[in-house]
Parts: sequence; C-alpha cells; structure tokens
Amino acid sequence: MMDVKELQPIKQRYGIVGNCEALNHALDTALQVAKTDLSVLITGESGVGKEIIPRLIHDNSLRRMRKYFAINCGSIPEGTIDSELFGHEKGAFTGAIGEHEGYFGAADGGTLFLDEVGELPLSTQARLLRVLENGEYIRVGSSEVRKTNVRVVAATNVNIQAAIRDGKFREDLYYRLNTIPIKMPPLRERGEDIILLFKMFAMEIAKKYQMPQYITLSPDAEEIMKRYKWPGNIRQLKNVTEQMSILLRDTRVITPEILSDYEIWPTIEEKGGLVRVGRPDADSHSYQAEREMLFQMINALHREVNDLKQQLSSMPQGPMSPTTVMPISTAPSVVSVAPASTVVSVNPSASSHATLHDHHADNTPYAEEYVEESLSIEEQEKRLIIRALEKNRGRRKKAAEELHISERTLYRKIKEYGLDEM
Repeated sequence: MMDVKELQPIKQRYGIVGNCEALNHALDTALQVAKTDLSVLITGESGVGKEIIPRLIHDNSLRRMRKYFAINCGSIPEGTIDSELFGHEKGAFTGAIGEHEGYFGAADGGTLFLDEVGELPLSTQARLLRVLENGEYIRVGSSEVRKTNVRVVAATNVNIQAAIRDGKFREDLYYRLNTIPIKMPPLRERGEDIILLFKMFAMEIAKKYQMPQYITLSPDAEEIMKRYKWPGNIRQLKNVTEQMSILLRDTRVITPEILSDYEIWPTIEEKGGLVRVGRPDADSHSYQAEREMLFQMINALHREVNDLKQQLSSMPQGPMSPTTVMPISTAPSVVSVAPASTVVSVNPSASSHATLHDHHADNTPYAEEYVEESLSIEEQEKRLIIRALEKNRGRRKKAAEELHISERTLYRKIKEYGLDEM
C-alpha cells in the first residue's frame, strides 16, 4: 500500500479530505488498478463520494487522453436505457428519427462509469455482460454486431448479493464487474475525517458568501458529530453545514444544543446495535426516548448488581448475625432501584434465602430481600433518576452522562417528576 504522504497529492488534486485507513485503502487500490483494463465495482452507501474513484482511475490510466462518460443508470427510464447505452437505428421505435451512437460507441477507447448499476433491467444486464466479455454489442433495431474497446467502472449502493437472491441482478454479471472490488467507507466510520470535512465545508461557504468568519464546533459538539451515524453521509454533512452557516448569523460556535435543533444526536454503540439518544419534539410527547433511556440504565444496573453479588460472595460466611452476610444466589433476580434512604433488593432463588438487616448499629444501610412488585415505566424511571442524582451529589451533568441521556432530557424529567429540590 502507498504511504499516506504519497497519497496526499492525489487527495489535493481531487479535493479529497480525510486520512482514515479505509479511505486510503480505496484510493490506493484505485491507483494500482488504473494502469490495467480490469473492470472495477465500487460499493458504498449513497453520498459517500463513490464518483471520485472512476475519475481517478481514468485520469491515471493509459486511456486518460480518450473520452470519459459518467452515466447514472437509475435516472434513465427503462424503455430508453438500451438506446442510451448501445445506440439505435433510424426508425427502431417511435421517435427514433435518426441514428444514435450510444455511450458504448461514443466512448470507444475510453472509460464508462456506470453509476447505480444495480438499477439496470435484466435485459440490459444481458447486453452489458456481452460487452464486458468480448466487446460486442448490437444497436436497438439492428442485427449488425459492433465492436467497442471500453473500460467499464461500475458503482452501486444496492446490496448486490440480496439482489441476486431476489432474481433482480445476474450473478454472472456481478462476477464480471467485480474483478476488482473497491469499498468506500460510510462517513460514520471515518472518525476525525468528519471534523475535517466540516471545517472544509464551513470555510468554503464563508468564502463563497463573503462571511467575516466561518462556523466552528465546540469540543462537545465535535464529539456528537463523530458519534452521529450520518445516514446521508458526506452529502448530509455538507447540507447541514451550509444550513448552519447561513441561518446562524448571531453565533459562529456550534454547540450540542444547536446540533439538536438540526436533529444531530449522538449515537451509542451497544451490543444490539446503534441506539439514538435524544429529546422528543417539544410539541409532542413520545415514549421512545424514555424506553431507550431505560434500556441504557437497566443494562448499567445489571452490571452493578453482578458486581454486588461478587462482593457479597467473597465475604466470610458463618452463623447469621447483624454483621454477617450470606452470599446471594446467582439465579435470575428482580432488581429495584430506590433512593439512598431505601435499599437495593434482590429476589434470589428459593434454594438460597439470606436476610440482610436494614441497618446496623452504625446506621450502615443493608439490603433486605423481597419480591419486587411490578412498577410502571414512570416509577422505574423516577427511581433511576433519583439514584443517579444522589450518587453524583446533585450534579446534573454527571448524572445525565451516567444515564446516557442529554442534560435537556434530564432537566425535563426532573421537572416532570418534581425533583427540582434535589
């Protein structure tokens, strides 16, 4: 693989910003394959910048002095796609008042970039496979076989393997296109590149509209930007940066509060996948945020209970006394969280019953076993919030971080449950 410094001139030439390993690998692969005539299939989500790769390949190939065409296969109607790609004869169909050469004829000796190749109809896929295999094609309305020498680079954001299973894409065409695969990484996996791209877009917009200063991100806002999942990738980042640059005339420093107004919330990676944590709309109440918050807190609570079990199990065992604690069973239990004035209670299996006294002579709180009655979501949520506030001595920012929710959400919950005095 080329050194990062060797890739820098290429990045500057094509306006590529970023240093993540996956991006560098894609650029390095493109440069290595450029000197050959092998077919290339570029995969990646919409908006990741796949169109840069075929241009880079063509400009660094032996065909760079010949024509280069970029065709979006998804934007051409199914009824005319064959004519656009392979040409047609005069009178081949209604409206064909003359001959049409088609892209494969016009690009002879050059490069064709077929974007969204997964959208091609099956009949067109068969024609494309023939061109790739032996360079032959037939115009619409003709029986004459023509030859062309075209290098094909294709791209798609479609899951081709799923399309093959569904009978929407030819497997033999996939393997013919996929001689050299190149995967462009999604923006959410590019880490610090997100901040670099934001700065570039902000400076470009400020220069374009002659603004005295471009917008910047606060440290907390940078972290949120890096943790957001960016479903629209680079295209979405550019649009958001443009909106904030134009509309936020009174401030040039972007804070987490401002990002939330643009629906930019952090994502937390759990075992079950990406979970968005944020506040619901002010004008409507949704329990989605509450459910997500509870899932986060319950997971943390389970970990603490397991730690408590291990600590109790390691304590000396003997006849029951106010200073002796029996180990708690490792069987599944029901957990309840209460303020510090109450206790954490565990319901062990019937085979192991141990009673921990409420208070010792020195007023040290102990846990008492009991079967927890079913509590509503609101009651469980209130207790978890109280516990976090007491643990962090009323510091709401720390409590919000422990609960994995925003400070705004915590403030709203404190007011909703009448906990303002805590």
